Amino acid sequence: MLIFKKGTKLYSILMNKCPRCHTGKFWPNNNPYKSLFLKSSNEYLFCQNCNLKFEIEVGFWYGAMYISYALGVAMMVGLWLICDYIYPSSTILFQITLISLFLLVVSPINYHYSRLIWINIFVKYKKK
Repeated sequence: MLIFKKGTKLYSILMNKCPRCHTGKFWPNNNPYKSLFLKSSNEYLFCQNCNLKFEIEVGFWYGAMYISYALGVAMMVGLWLICDYIYPSSTILFQITLISLFLLVVSPINYHYSRLIWINIFVKYKKK
């Protein structure tokens, strides 16, 4: 598929690759739960292949919070529509509880991909 081809933003985001070279890894571990909960598994500071500094400036990752918020809202609305379609007679308390638990469980995935999306907005792919 052309969308997932090396050199595209989507390839870098979904394959956990450096946005500049698409060879080095952004996170040491592809599993978002291990990356978040293991202290030694935070994201790399530099790409091992092209030496791109991932934190471009101080406070750079604050912008990833907005991406995380947008992903959370999209997941919430999607789950609410699915819940309302499957269980039309469910109470609002049930829906809020289900959505809250779901967002809590997927928060490491949200954190993982929001940082990858954010850095891919600013860094362009360069062929060697």
